[in-house]
Amino acid sequence: MTLINHLIKSVQAAAKVNATVQTPPAAILWTDKERHWETVAAGLQCRMPGLLTLGAFGGAPRTGPAIWLKCAIAGVLEDIDFAGQTPVIYLPGISRADLRAIETCPRELQPLAELQYRGAFWSQTNGKDWTVNAFLSAKKGGLGLDVAQDHATQEALKRIVESGLLLDRTVEEFQGKQINAAWLDSLLAPNPTRDVLAWLNDPVLTQSQWAGARWSIFSNRCTKDFGFNPQTDGVLTAAEKLAEHQGAWLPVWELYRESFASFKAVAGLLAKLQPPQPMDMFDAPDQLAGYPRANEEAEAALRCTLSACAAMAPEQARAKVLEADHEHGNRRDWLWAKMGSAPLVQGLQHLADLATLSRQVPGGATLAQMAANYQASGWKVDQAAMFALAAVTTKADTDAIGAALRALYLPWLEDSAHRFQELVKAVSGLEHVAAAATASGALDGVCTVFVDGLRYDVAMQLKERLAALGKVTASSAQWTSMPSVTASGKAWASPVAQWVSGKKTDEDFQPSVAADGKPLSTHNFRKLLADHGFQVLDKHESGEPGAPHAKAWAECGDLDHYGHAHGIRLARDMSAQLDQIVERLSELNEAGWMRFRIVTDHGWLLMPGGLPKTELSMFEAQTRWGRCAVLKDSSHGTPLTFGWDWCKEVQIAFAPGISNFTAGEDYTHGGLTLQECLVPVLELAAAGESASTVKADIIKVAWTGLRCKVEVSSAATGLRVDIRTKAALADSTLVAHVKALENGKASLAIDDDASEGMAAFVVVLDAAGHVLQRKSTTVGE
Repeated sequence: MTLINHLIKSVQAAAKVNATVQTPPAAILWTDKERHWETVAAGLQCRMPGLLTLGAFGGAPRTGPAIWLKCAIAGVLEDIDFAGQTPVIYLPGISRADLRAIETCPRELQPLAELQYRGAFWSQTNGKDWTVNAFLSAKKGGLGLDVAQDHATQEALKRIVESGLLLDRTVEEFQGKQINAAWLDSLLAPNPTRDVLAWLNDPVLTQSQWAGARWSIFSNRCTKDFGFNPQTDGVLTAAEKLAEHQGAWLPVWELYRESFASFKAVAGLLAKLQPPQPMDMFDAPDQLAGYPRANEEAEAALRCTLSACAAMAPEQARAKVLEADHEHGNRRDWLWAKMGSAPLVQGLQHLADLATLSRQVPGGATLAQMAANYQASGWKVDQAAMFALAAVTTKADTDAIGAALRALYLPWLEDSAHRFQELVKAVSGLEHVAAAATASGALDGVCTVFVDGLRYDVAMQLKERLAALGKVTASSAQWTSMPSVTASGKAWASPVAQWVSGKKTDEDFQPSVAADGKPLSTHNFRKLLADHGFQVLDKHESGEPGAPHAKAWAECGDLDHYGHAHGIRLARDMSAQLDQIVERLSELNEAGWMRFRIVTDHGWLLMPGGLPKTELSMFEAQTRWGRCAVLKDSSHGTPLTFGWDWCKEVQIAFAPGISNFTAGEDYTHGGLTLQECLVPVLELAAAGESASTVKADIIKVAWTGLRCKVEVSSAATGLRVDIRTKAALADSTLVAHVKALENGKASLAIDDDASEGMAAFVVVLDAAGHVLQRKSTTVGE
């Protein structure tokens, strides 16, 4: 039972009499000289129909002067109905003694004085008025709770009564503990650490919302626990203590680190502070971690350091990058890095990896050995370069990262390209077997997925993401066609390559259908696939995976087109590009395809600031692309001239090293490098039938603010629930922790307030992380 119910019961008990010798009282008089109960009484009107209050007429409901109260008790007021209860007259500011001395009783109270004889008082057994403290602690007539009697507790008791938060609590919450000031204040303001951040986030609004008891508690706590007075010291003093995060401020800082998105204005406040001087991140990094300016100044210094690499030799630049990482690396643990305000130090981590890995160029006496070395570790250099570019967004930061890459990555690319080209010249082309006949039935049940421009290092990222779908059973690489362009390489990677050929009259490296010599246009390519039993799937089509000897061809991803259109921005947006590929594969898997073979046509080169330019006379080239050109019959050729793989009569000149026939291109392909010519092949076996037979139904999704309660019906055990923006992608989760189902239920909290209103999916996962069921929702709806 709540305290308020005990109070009502106690007040109404004052009307109980021995009916054999007494008449029921005309009214219960509730005197309250010190107005302890005034806030409580105002909230009791809806629970006690018999309650009336002495006061000015026309103010609060069921409130009026003494003569009005007398009329109400007499039953002559039509709009007053006591619902069969004995009338209760609450008398704020009036004591029992005021009514007893009739001759000195104020004139305005005299109409009520006679009720002390016809009515009954709600008072203690000793005749004194009930105070809140007395009602809680008295063993006779009260609740018999252990209430501390010090001044601080009595003041805290007044505050919580005024707040209206006390009496709706159950008596059981108060039993078995001492009720003191600290405990009472915790009921009114249970999270002082969060309160400090809320106040720092908007001091004016917070003070107005907490006016009264809660502001008093907050001020007292700040003075006692946090060492500042919010009214006299102000927000900058508090901000300095937060930046230092010592003692009691450490939990405040930790909460801010975890929930900074909920207190957006605090960062701007901290940004006003000057970091302590002298500023030396290497000697005292922790003393500066709370100051945004320290991070900004360090980012500016790092920007200069990286930009200076442009004028350095590779070894000097390598030493400078590693030295910078040693000096600045600790900032990756600072809050500002988590907030996205330290992009350069994030990119520096990958530059340091590149500096270490690029000491060795992929070697080998043969193309096969060089390819094996690249697959072992060389691709990690390309990945580190991509990750470094992905970390930054502004032009100034991109230029700084670009300067370091041109000093470290460009020479490594040049060295490996020249080694590779020498090996290609030694064997007059790439050592591959194109158009090898596919064994009958080898692709039955397989959906071949073509991704344009899936470079080897990017394929390794994709491989990691595919773990959510199943197991990558094979990861290999093969040589694409020469030149490494889509028109030529797409057919080369397709399962119908053996039915494709080239002739000298083919244009733009587009081969022909071998049977009739027609150009291998999109229409003719799709027809060729269909003629050989492949289901050709358009976007979002899933075909018929259950058909006998079913096999399919699907295309997804936008890597090559995006690279040509946006250049180095491809690195920054690579994650979104890979998400699209995984989403399409998930769609096909959900439709029933269980085996996939992922192929591509070519890789590419990406270099901020553009690839070096090389010259090719217009009199020699019939058709010129960025990294390759078809030579005229009259041309004498170049040191890197080879026949087109689809028709050796067509002679193609390749740009040496990583140079380009056109200037200013950041992204290009078609040449002879490991990055362009060695293409990945991934074979994926999606989740087996055992996972797909597990049934789970989401029967309820209910939001309370940013907390979501989910109910699932399933006979399976070990199931978990997640909330994601993309159902198939684990890294699109919106919650801090995926929750296990307990008795078919789970409660999940959204990690970031900014996610409210976002479209999302509630997903049910099995023990292996496979999605068993999903349901669309809107965060916080």
